[in-house]
Amino acid sequence: MFKKYDVIVVGAGHAGCEAAAAAANMGSSVLLVTMNMNTIAQMSCNPAMGGVAKGQIVREIDALGGYSGIIADKTTIQFRMLNLSKGPAMWSPRTQNDRMRFAEEWRLALERTPNVDFWQDMVSGLIVKDGKVCGVKTSIGVEIEGESVVLTNGTFLNGTIHIGEKRFGGGRTGEKAATGLTEQLVELGFEAGRMKTGTPPRVDGRSLDYSKMEEQWGDENPGRFSYTDVAIPTEKRCCWITYTNSEVHETLKEGFEKSPMFTGRIKGLGPRYCPSIEDKINRFAERERHQIFVEPEGFNTVEIYVNGFSTSLPEDVQYRALKKIPGFENVRMFRPGYAIEYDFFPPTQLGLTLETKLIKNLFFAGQINGTTGYEEAASQGLMAGINAHQNVHNKTAVILKRSESYIGVLIDDLVTKGTEEPYRMFTSRAEHRLLLRQDNADVRLSPLGYELGLINEERLEKVKQKIKNSDDIVAYTKSKSVEPAAINALLETLGTSPLSQNAKMFALLSRPQISFTDLVKADQSLAELLSAYDQDTVEQAEIKIKYESYFEKELEIVARMKKMEDNEINPEFNYQQLVSLSKEAREKLMKIKPRTLGQASRISGVSPSDISVLMVHMSR
Repeated sequence: MFKKYDVIVVGAGHAGCEAAAAAANMGSSVLLVTMNMNTIAQMSCNPAMGGVAKGQIVREIDALGGYSGIIADKTTIQFRMLNLSKGPAMWSPRTQNDRMRFAEEWRLALERTPNVDFWQDMVSGLIVKDGKVCGVKTSIGVEIEGESVVLTNGTFLNGTIHIGEKRFGGGRTGEKAATGLTEQLVELGFEAGRMKTGTPPRVDGRSLDYSKMEEQWGDENPGRFSYTDVAIPTEKRCCWITYTNSEVHETLKEGFEKSPMFTGRIKGLGPRYCPSIEDKINRFAERERHQIFVEPEGFNTVEIYVNGFSTSLPEDVQYRALKKIPGFENVRMFRPGYAIEYDFFPPTQLGLTLETKLIKNLFFAGQINGTTGYEEAASQGLMAGINAHQNVHNKTAVILKRSESYIGVLIDDLVTKGTEEPYRMFTSRAEHRLLLRQDNADVRLSPLGYELGLINEERLEKVKQKIKNSDDIVAYTKSKSVEPAAINALLETLGTSPLSQNAKMFALLSRPQISFTDLVKADQSLAELLSAYDQDTVEQAEIKIKYESYFEKELEIVARMKKMEDNEINPEFNYQQLVSLSKEAREKLMKIKPRTLGQASRISGVSPSDISVLMVHMSR
């Protein structure tokens, strides 16, 4: 009935979809196994993509040839570039999306991808022989052979849903949990843990009074995630902001004695940076109100996502508290919020390729690794799919460095440091974030995407042209001078010192107060030059000019670190024999088995003196 597949992907969430697409587009035969064909790429939580650091990840996925950026663009109902008041390293794209269309577009994209087959069933076990995965077993007794397996089980592994004192099995509301896999993996020697996440209630938008809320429109001239020319909807939707108050908080507190979080029924750790409303009231008791984002779920639905009101309190408490929020006085609830506990596997059990250390050709991606967020999951799925293909076809593993991508930072953090709470990406986690901007993801990663066969030559040529064009603009500003008489009046209005002699445009643009938009007012030839280029190219040229000295310093640091990052360690090396290492360092190094000296230096408990000992030993 089934052929033997190169790659079997278990789970069709964001990680599973990217894994299947990547492996298939590289030439592997792929089987995507999901418990429900109707919920492929379901946006289980908020209907949005991107955000701080997450937007950079979506751009990186797109630059490598993944689908998330394209699907997000096709289904966007609102686009915003966040943090524009800060430096370009902080600028982060975010879309509000049509939930139903997002899932539909993902399914259609996968169905149009050659080499992807589908099977609706629950995977209850793996077929493992001689330390290597050889396929999967399903709940209806089917065995399917595969050269490699990528597990992307999301919140389904022994998932338990909590609503007040009610508790029942499920991986998502209305869907059953997945059983059997955790138990087998533990028997095989894997360490497992429990985590939790939550979701807010969904309400009927027709029952809300938007006149009591603040409108929140997207950007007037919206951008996009994808570096392709995919068509973006011209129609847009508004979001709104409202706030909780003391009445809302007092009503919620009435249910605390029935809250699974406060009564101890929930054992797993939840996301620190996305707490439930009861957690916020408890931890930030001094605050009189909390922000609530009222987000439409799509173009053609009245369903509203109540962002900021994640909760697992009893449904009657949720309803009474919602009615006290301004604009929600007559609210009708579609379904209550809930918390969900699920199994995960500490990611220190993986290598940097996301292959498990215990079982060859078995990969983990997404929430099974202790992460939270569609974007984090999708990027892991992409890399797991790439490396599953590489393994099966005896090709070199693909590992992104911390200095070249947020995806590299994410995977290195997980594998090297592990996580005891759901991991979420922030710009602060990247030590080279000035180099890892959202505007240059194509420049950083498209050559690799082309090398892997995930993007075509036309896209690569477009990137090369963008680099040349921005360099041409920079060169022009270094060659062209401006006279004081032509610019001083403008400089005065901008609050920056006037010129006493001719100055290069480059020097003027290096001032924080001056932009290309200002300078074209004083120089017609510059205006004519810039009109020949698109906005992204001009923006990148301006960033290069303003931050040139900072880039040089960052690149020097990267070059110094490169020696350690390129210094590979034999994975079979026995650290116990190096008695000069501290006991903690020996234990941690034996557990993580770092791939390079650089990775070893980032392991918690490994000191600089331990690294010095390793360097001396390796130099011998």
